[in-house]
Amino acid sequence: MDYENKVVAITGAGSGMGRAMVQEFAGRGAFVAAIGRTQSKIDESVRLLSNPERAKTFRADVSVESSVAKTIEQIVGHWGRIDVLVNNAGVLDTYEPAHTVSLEDWERVLSINLTGPFLMSKYVIPHMLRQEKGSIVNIASLSSFSAAGGGSAYTASKHGLLGLTRQLCFEYGAKGIRVNAICPGATATPMALHGGTDALPDMNEGIMKTPAQRWCRPEEIARLTAFLSGDEGDFVHGSSFVIDGGWLTAARDAF
Repeated sequence: MDYENKVVAITGAGSGMGRAMVQEFAGRGAFVAAIGRTQSKIDESVRLLSNPERAKTFRADVSVESSVAKTIEQIVGHWGRIDVLVNNAGVLDTYEPAHTVSLEDWERVLSINLTGPFLMSKYVIPHMLRQEKGSIVNIASLSSFSAAGGGSAYTASKHGLLGLTRQLCFEYGAKGIRVNAICPGATATPMALHGGTDALPDMNEGIMKTPAQRWCRPEEIARLTAFLSGDEGDFVHGSSFVIDGGWLTAARDAF
């Protein structure tokens, strides 16, 4: 999995899985575009690298088309290409029943979790087509397959992201662009651990009912992302990789 001089763009790079991905790809020799909404967080992700010269920060809102277009132009202007796109940015909803969810909250979650990956892909794909090669990895969720991992907005957004993954594979696979999804279970990230809402279920209790009986580590997601993005995963197209410690296999409501 040699990424020497390849350019990897990662959204949501300021914490959690995104920060672990910045570490993973830079450690494998890639040039990393660390993309995020909060400058201080993406700066910290780069500062923590042993080789910070391999990475550059780009402040962007993936839900805003003009911001995405400008960011992709800046990345290509700096390095001349984009070999890998990881659509990692995402937010939780408030776990409310659908009839109490505000349209504002629905649109907030869908705009980041689904429209964001669409816009990033839309503006990266033309460059990959010119290169006749590229890889896109969408970070989906167990909520791409089942309910209860979030509220209606989050679950709908992650189901939609799996559909987008498959459609992009269908449209661009024969043109050298591979598109796959990773579907993590409970992963020890700031978003999952601190959810931002008192309605967040007691995840620890549910996790102890799974075969692995532990949280996933962000570094484990990063390593799988590196495999899927590289030449060793060249025959993997349109797939969704569940990494959940056996949550779905246990086939029971963890709560």
